[in-house]
Amino acid sequence: GKRKRLSTSVMYDSDESEDSDILVRKVSGKRRCIIDDDESSGKQQPDKTCPTENVSTNRKQKVLAKLKELARQSAARRSCSSVNCEDSNSEAEIEEEPLCQLPLTPSEGSETDSDSMKDFIVDNDDDDDDDDDNTEHVKGENQPHQKQPNPSNTELLAQYIPQLSRCDHYVHFKRIVKAFLINAIDDTFLSSLYDGTRQKKYARDMLLSLHYLDDRFIQPRLENLICRSRWKDRYKERVDCYPDVRISLKNTKNMSCQACEMKRCCKFDVLLSGRLYNSKTLEVDDFMSDDKQVLKVGVVCANRTRVYHNLKHFKYKLYMGCSSVAELDGVEDEPAKDTVERLFSHLEESGWIQERYNNLEDYMEDADNFQEEK
Repeated sequence: GKRKRLSTSVMYDSDESEDSDILVRKVSGKRRCIIDDDESSGKQQPDKTCPTENVSTNRKQKVLAKLKELARQSAARRSCSSVNCEDSNSEAEIEEEPLCQLPLTPSEGSETDSDSMKDFIVDNDDDDDDDDDNTEHVKGENQPHQKQPNPSNTELLAQYIPQLSRCDHYVHFKRIVKAFLINAIDDTFLSSLYDGTRQKKYARDMLLSLHYLDDRFIQPRLENLICRSRWKDRYKERVDCYPDVRISLKNTKNMSCQACEMKRCCKFDVLLSGRLYNSKTLEVDDFMSDDKQVLKVGVVCANRTRVYHNLKHFKYKLYMGCSSVAELDGVEDEPAKDTVERLFSHLEESGWIQERYNNLEDYMEDADNFQEEK
């Protein structure tokens, strides 16, 4: 047989005779190859009686053994790149020149052999490029897909409710004041807003601001105060029904708190009074208008009652203030629209609207900072 020395540091013997059963692999520089151990070992034939062929077979076995070690080292590097593996002297010699895919020639094997090698061949045309591609591939498989940042609340509001997102809180508040002034003159205005009778833009804007006050400012904080308390439902219903409250320090008694029904050192009296009203239209119910409730509570429940009541009945108190301003106005024989504009301008210039808005912010801050009952 003929022996051929390649330009790499690894020697391969090529037997071109037809009766040779050993496959030939041609090698070019800076390429790698992974050969299946079982397939390589299965293609080794028993030693022949010819001494020259025995020597050639032994050399091929040594090369195949080196290739096996190289395949194991390559697999180890890919599976755990951070682990330092020991290299033998023979492995060091093989790794001096990287190997690549070894294409099969028609004389070296059948199409079946060529197809079977596809699963065990890695194309590394450029080591640096391949490392970068493998890094990106591993990141894509091992790391979860990074989600795009969620749009902010402002962006969501701009998408679904554009007129709401562009509106400042104080603008909402001024709309509510104007709606209350109109209702003070025409007591059907609020009910027509909620039942959808009025569909003009100014009416829709006012209704939107009323919902904003209830759903964004007041109601979430009320729910937070209740869920962190031990209040009984009966006490909460009483606080909800009476728009006026007076909390005073009285004689201390060791008894069950009438808010949470737990043994406490109770020294506060909660006086609840006022007429029941509709939370949307603010229409007043005169049934049992003089009814009062006096309850003995502890210090924590007293403070929680004050914070809760201020927020719960803020809208009603704001409406009552607007109604008082409209009642005190002495101008007659004036269109209702002009009256509302004049009264609104006066309240805004005098700082009355800003003062009420500051009170609302203080009530919300008290609710946000209220310490949970220990």
